[in-house]
Amino acid sequence: MRFLPVSLTVLLVELADLDETLALFASLETDPVDGIIDMVPAARTLMIRFRPEKLSVEKLAGEIATRDLSARIAPSDKLIEIPVRYDGEDLADVSELTGLSVEDVIRRHTESTFTVAFCGFAPGFGYLVGGDPALQVPRRQSPRTKIPAGSVALAGAFSGVYPQASPGGWQIIGTTPEKMWDLSRDPPALFQPGYRVRFFDLEKKPVSISSGPSKAAAATTSDIDAGALTLRVLAAPMPALLQDLGRFGQTGQGVSSSGALDQGALKAANRVVGNPVGTPCLEIILGGFSFEVSGRAVVAFTGAPCPIVIRDASGRTIEAQTYRPISLEPGDVVTFGQAPKGTRSYLAMRGGFAVKPVLGSASTDTLAIVGPEPVVAGTVLTVDEETSALTSVSLTETPVFEHPATGEIVTLDVVMGPRSDWFTEKGIATLSSQLWQVTPQSNRVGIRLSGDVSLERRDKAELPSEGTATGAIQVPHSGQPVLFLADHPLTGGYPVIGTVAEYHLDLAGQIPVNAKIQFRPVTTFADIKPARA
Repeated sequence: MRFLPVSLTVLLVELADLDETLALFASLETDPVDGIIDMVPAARTLMIRFRPEKLSVEKLAGEIATRDLSARIAPSDKLIEIPVRYDGEDLADVSELTGLSVEDVIRRHTESTFTVAFCGFAPGFGYLVGGDPALQVPRRQSPRTKIPAGSVALAGAFSGVYPQASPGGWQIIGTTPEKMWDLSRDPPALFQPGYRVRFFDLEKKPVSISSGPSKAAAATTSDIDAGALTLRVLAAPMPALLQDLGRFGQTGQGVSSSGALDQGALKAANRVVGNPVGTPCLEIILGGFSFEVSGRAVVAFTGAPCPIVIRDASGRTIEAQTYRPISLEPGDVVTFGQAPKGTRSYLAMRGGFAVKPVLGSASTDTLAIVGPEPVVAGTVLTVDEETSALTSVSLTETPVFEHPATGEIVTLDVVMGPRSDWFTEKGIATLSSQLWQVTPQSNRVGIRLSGDVSLERRDKAELPSEGTATGAIQVPHSGQPVLFLADHPLTGGYPVIGTVAEYHLDLAGQIPVNAKIQFRPVTTFADIKPARA
């Protein structure tokens, strides 16, 4: 085993192969180590999130190093059969790469019995192993920006099915009408780790596929009672998103945590109005957002310091402050202006929004398309007026940091690893020696960065997919890094040179477009040495 640092609360265990990875994963699930929060298995790594107050990273590595990796996971008795139209646009390329005829590619694929090794990349995306070795082909040199949902594809030793339209670099050999991810199912992911999978050719064995309606992912409102306190959105130039502290315990289905990008601001907003700190809030980006309340309410705004104007039923206007409780009367209209600094503001209502959680959370994951619908003009949100969990409002909340403005330089601390050794000394030096500009292509998935000098790699080797943490600085072939935020994919296939320290993630979530980032390494990359038991 090799133990690699990811961040202050995450490490990556590198193993010889997938069998060892799954054996270690099974061992830690059967006999857990106190302090481990979550695990993400991948092709030959296991990413582990832990509580540093419970045990040090060296002690955790020492606990893991003694585990027996000889056991093999018994296959599940659950068999999933997937109908396929072998009409993929890369089918001819796969034929050429393998030296097989197209008919032989299809025959070998349908005669294989696969096993779902692990899930990642996107909700419901299962990495299938056990196929014919003759079908092992590399990823495409140039990934596609959009692969249709239901695409059946190959990459390396894996086969898989894209559950939704998304970017990707796998070789597409066909399509299936089967739904891989459906929130009306329990569990939503059709592929679960350990399941066996077989594909069959629809041309030779036609079947009828049900196309009946499925349940909506979530509703932003419950059935509204006539006397309920409501918030009606009048304007939303950019859709607002319901967010809480995140969605945990769903990595087995390929679902990452998501959650508010500035968690400190969300917690502060809830404390201001007397809610439990994890109560869902609205995450609002840019100005122009406006709403009307139907009754008396107490609200708070935190995060980016946007101007707030309240117009009452008589037309009189007053200005309000962030980080302070604000009392509203029936018919009051509240409008946000453009924040001069920062990117995201948080709106909390005393009592919280009555929103149905999806997989245990009210967070909206924009990449995975999991969670409540975006909040747009015309949306009506109901306020939960249950008072048993409420406390007094807080008058002492303040921003934790100075919000950055466009054009300013923001310094972020970085823990080097887990793949710093994939880069040259020049590449390592470039990470911190130059400023990186935040591009307009940035969003909740990640901050796309642009620098004069690209990060230089030692070689162009392909990295097997492995778990990625929030804050990871992933470097694609272009050498221009992407800083992963809360809605990032659970696994990735490009090396991560370093990871932003957890205490700077809220700040990263507030960096506006055209600001500049200065990365400041706070560690030197080195393998973690396990502590002796």
